[in-house]
Amino acid sequence: MRPPRVFLLSPAHLGGERARILLRDEARFDLAMRVKKPEGAPVGEIFAFLSGLYFRGKLTYAAAFAAAPRPDVAPAYVITSNRGLTTVHERFNRRDLEELGTVDIDARNEAYRKPLVRDARKLAKKIGGCEVVLLGSVASTKYIEVLEEIFEERLVFPIDFVGRGDMSRGALMLRAARAGVELPYVSVCDVLGDKLLACRARSS
Repeated sequence: MRPPRVFLLSPAHLGGERARILLRDEARFDLAMRVKKPEGAPVGEIFAFLSGLYFRGKLTYAAAFAAAPRPDVAPAYVITSNRGLTTVHERFNRRDLEELGTVDIDARNEAYRKPLVRDARKLAKKIGGCEVVLLGSVASTKYIEVLEEIFEERLVFPIDFVGRGDMSRGALMLRAARAGVELPYVSVCDVLGDKLLACRARSS
């Protein structure tokens, strides 16, 4: 049995060419047509289209290895720019996606930070000592500056992500999921201690 772990997936970019293809009025492929409807489509599916291999790798990896510690906790959540944490199954329509695209993912931006802090704190209370695996970049502070303050040493990430680009990370996660071999994790606090201290000093 796998130890309980919750996964947090960094979002796809909403300002690129694939987002324009998805949201254009003339788009008639299946996902675009569903996004146009009020009920929308699952955000995991949308982000997999926007990001391709990288987000598909995150979804596949989280599905293979996540294990929620209790029934009212999802095994995986997506970080969003203005809605905090959502499950990968939460549905977004065109208007929702356009609103996501107007908010910068920056730890200093309250429109991003406030809902993420709210949801992360709720999750932290529910999961106790359960590890939280960040499937996203730790090269910048846009995720870790917010999340580390709440989850502390429970926030971990795959050490093999270091030095790799997005496509390489996506392929790595797909291979690991297919092989059934989980990647090794390290605590964000242990690896990025000096960077996190600088973030706290700047925000205090």
